[in-house]
Amino acid sequence: MEEVTLAECLKTLLGNEVAMYLKAHGFHWNVEGPMFSQFHEFFQEIYEDVYSSIDPTAENIRKLDQFAPFTLPTLDRLREVSDNKTSTDPIAMCADLLEANDMLLECIDECYQLSQDENQQGIANFLAERDNMHKKWRWQLKATLRN
Repeated sequence: MEEVTLAECLKTLLGNEVAMYLKAHGFHWNVEGPMFSQFHEFFQEIYEDVYSSIDPTAENIRKLDQFAPFTLPTLDRLREVSDNKTSTDPIAMCADLLEANDMLLECIDECYQLSQDENQQGIANFLAERDNMHKKWRWQLKATLRN
């Protein structure tokens, strides 16, 4: 079995970030219900944060002397985050985002370990910051889903 490189891991992370960004942005557009305003804003916070990580991830791939994937078919092949599983229900949307967020956390952790192995401290720092933000999203999404 071939070992995954840091650049390959970051490419998968990029695909997952784009998928989660699109998911959260779509939920922002399509959420409905009595707490529309709160969820509309919450999903916006998430998609804006995830969007802010896309360019730095691509730049970290370039630092490793690799080309960053940018076509939708390529990013789609790289992603592990599933397509949306819901339409307009905010609680179902939060559950879907929690699942996507957990996938990103797993991918970030794998990339972080590889960055440490390859002595890429700047990339490790970036990934540690992303890990911290996605743990915040996990906390907030889980708190929202509690009865």
